[in-house]
Amino acid sequence: MEKIVGIKFKNGCKVYYFAPGKDTYRKGMDVIVETARGLEFATVVIPLAEVEDDKIVSPLKPIVRIATDRDRETVRRNEERKEDAIRLVREKAEKCGLVMKIVDCEFAFDGSKVTFYFTADGRVDFRELVKELSSAFRLRIELRQIGIRDEIKMIGGIAPCGRECCCSSCMPDFKKVSIKMAKNQGLSLNPGKISGLCGRLMCCLSYENDYYAEACKKVPKLGSEVDTPEGKGHVVSVNMLKMEVKVKIEQKDAVTYRDFPADKIKFRRGGPAPVSNEEEQVDEEELKKLLD
Repeated sequence: MEKIVGIKFKNGCKVYYFAPGKDTYRKGMDVIVETARGLEFATVVIPLAEVEDDKIVSPLKPIVRIATDRDRETVRRNEERKEDAIRLVREKAEKCGLVMKIVDCEFAFDGSKVTFYFTADGRVDFRELVKELSSAFRLRIELRQIGIRDEIKMIGGIAPCGRECCCSSCMPDFKKVSIKMAKNQGLSLNPGKISGLCGRLMCCLSYENDYYAEACKKVPKLGSEVDTPEGKGHVVSVNMLKMEVKVKIEQKDAVTYRDFPADKIKFRRGGPAPVSNEEEQVDEEELKKLLD
């Protein structure tokens, strides 16, 4: 076990472990820490704790000191500079004929460097742009190309569910998501309904995937023939939360629909996961883009 202090940078979601210094820390306290990029401003979220050795990367970087009012003023000034800096970079990029979208910028805490984050359809030769920016800012310039998911994580937004995007509010790292997860949950495969603001598969598809993947093994697929206490029928819908199956039973001239607990019907197991019974046209090309 090793003692650590957990901190977060800016509005990030990921918690990083640092070695505690000689000071006493409390949650919400601002501190200055040493990172691979130099000194940075951060906020304490775990004052002091012990974690297993296999959960940390040794050696831990130290917390240098508790932040002062002067440090907070430095951070505030850097934030105020961002808007003008982004505007200037956009103008310079247009002047250089570069097709790129400037998403955000970050001034180093010690004032030695400024990093600009951008998106573009392909590779961008920004060497001339860097020269222009170096002359304008008199700082070391770094241009970093990011993906569409990283863009949404930086700028945030309101997801289709009405809440703030998971990637920018509560998710430390991007999770692997797949079309199979949507199938397991019986969701429509319409790209417009399973994609987030980034145009990729919604990260939240992975939250309950373990449950649905296991539940799929215990229910029949849609349209399959099953044996029920009231006779043979065909599956119309499946409720994997209640573990109930709606079955259409045809007997002579009568057609009835009955709900049965999944464990009360007999069916051939091992088939493909059930999918939504909603009849919608799926654009295969759009669906492939969600996985890029």
